[in-house]
Amino acid sequence: MTTSPSHPHTHAAPSAWTPTRTASQVASALQGARRVAIATHAKPDGDAAGSTLALARALRLAGIDAHCWYVAPMPRWFEPIAGDTPAHIFEAPVQGRKGVTPDTNPEPDAIIVADTGSWAQLDDLAPWVRARPERTIIIDHHLSGDADMSAARLLVPDAAAAAEIVAEVCVLLSGAPSAAALPLDIAEPLYLGLATDTGWFRYSNTSPRTLRLAADLREAGVDAPRLFQLVEQQDRPARLRLLARALSSLELLAADRVGLMRLSRADFEFAHGDTDDTTGFASDILSVAAIQVGVLLTESPAKPGKPPLTKASLRSKPGPHAVDVAALTKALGGGGHARAAGVKLALPLDQARDALVSAILAAMPPAPSPSRGAHQ
Repeated sequence: MTTSPSHPHTHAAPSAWTPTRTASQVASALQGARRVAIATHAKPDGDAAGSTLALARALRLAGIDAHCWYVAPMPRWFEPIAGDTPAHIFEAPVQGRKGVTPDTNPEPDAIIVADTGSWAQLDDLAPWVRARPERTIIIDHHLSGDADMSAARLLVPDAAAAAEIVAEVCVLLSGAPSAAALPLDIAEPLYLGLATDTGWFRYSNTSPRTLRLAADLREAGVDAPRLFQLVEQQDRPARLRLLARALSSLELLAADRVGLMRLSRADFEFAHGDTDDTTGFASDILSVAAIQVGVLLTESPAKPGKPPLTKASLRSKPGPHAVDVAALTKALGGGGHARAAGVKLALPLDQARDALVSAILAAMPPAPSPSRGAHQ
């Protein structure tokens, strides 16, 4: 790849999590590559999988050898979406293993990290990426990340999904006049990323720009009902058993404005389920009018020589009394979006609950006064 003013690695990385590249600069840099490795956060969701698969297909269409690298567990719908796109999957991080070494021979000219800029979220891939900062380009829409990962950062924090940003890069790489003219195998994973990160266009991050892109992708031939059925209507009975357990643990706090649920390892064993079966639980309880913040705590399996670990998933409603759960979790070592964020706490389940409740209550605005005539 030749160095030019638009090359993604021309300048040293500033310390702040700020954008340094445009979509056209990233596309231009990638067009000069022969081989590209594409990574995302561990346990990829619809946006992570969709944006990386779409980018790999656009690169391969342009004659560039592109491969995706993932750290499991993978969503159950991944295989039919991935098809024959080169996708290499590493099992979840193993105790005592210091990273993984992707089989990238020859070495890639560029590395794309999509839908995250966090070292922690890369898990076992982090050491490999860390050794190649001059080749790495970040494409992300999160509010925070580790700026030392790369000097080249295509960041659009108000994008609904990483797929929304990647779509522009794919259009440039493919030479299509618009997203509506993208090949179907590129349009489909882009739509998947948009749809899943917006709750199928229900969440407050859904902008007019998001809907225009979704319409273009539908025009490209995306079968939205098929995708919805594939992703959202393939639950196992274990999900219902876990949901029952989670709801039985529900606590209503702060004048019913916070709903908190928790699942222990015993709950997972009883239900014969795993964390994939809990997707959406924290959002589901926001259907209650009073609840402004939904929380799900899950106890992780114990690892020898390691402290207990509890994962927290938080969701909040928009509005004048909205709680910024990204800021809340960032103070605890996590992060995400203003309305959807998470954090891992090195505490037993009960202690993690107490620590998180204290942080949430401190962040909650005062309860609004009941309107005159309201039922008490």
